[in-house]
Formats: sequence, structure tokens, C-alpha cells
Amino acid sequence: MKLTYPAIFYEGDGGYAVEVPDLPGCVSGGETLAEAIMMGIDAASGWILDELEDGKQVPAARRIEDVHPESGGFVSVLVLDMDVYTAKYGKKAVRKNLTIPAWLNTFAETKHINFSQVLHDSLITLYEQDAV
Repeated sequence: MKLTYPAIFYEGDGGYAVEVPDLPGCVSGGETLAEAIMMGIDAASGWILDELEDGKQVPAARRIEDVHPESGGFVSVLVLDMDVYTAKYGKKAVRKNLTIPAWLNTFAETKHINFSQVLHDSLITLYEQDAV
């Protein structure tokens, strides 16, 4: 999933500050504009990942024309690749119950199969196939 959010940039003595107004409290910065953009993308992606892991809705992004910086600031768009970010930084695990036939359970237990790992690996494979 790719998302875009307008961000406000301000240049100061130590570099650039970046704020994503649609994500409350999402502020970052960098010594150069390129670094501020990268840090803004990282901060916004982390903000969104926290919401997703908590089962919350992702906030809608307003139109860039509707974002008005204070004097001296300018607006640009940050592009977030949540698939890549989540694969790298997503950590929250969710406990799931499952039901399988008794004979399959017996087979898996005799082979010392880790049920969670098999389900995880299978879902990752399906996810990667779906992303193509």
C-alpha cells in the first residue's frame, strides 16, 4: 500500500523541520532537505504503522492545496511505501486460534512442526504473491 501525505517544511539554522499535519504530532527534520524528506517519510510511516497495528483507520490525507504553511514554509508530498516499511519494522504479533483436523494435528506434532511458523510463512508467501 502506497500512501501520500502533504508535509510542511521549514528551513532553520540547523537544517529543515518537517511536519505532517494530517498525522497529529508527526514531526521530524534533517540537516539537509533530502535528509528531512527521508526522516519525514520514516516518521510518517512509523506513525501509520502504529495505527495499523492498533487496528485503527489510517487518516485521510488532505489535498496539497488545502495545506497552508506559516511564513517561510513550503509544502511538498511525502510518498509512503507501507508494504516495505511494515515488512522491515512491523513487530506487533497477534494471537490467533485455529481449528484443524485431529489427524493433521497428530501428524504435525509427531514431526515437531511449529504451527505459528508454518502459518506465518504461508501467509507471507500469499501476501507476496498478491503484491505482484
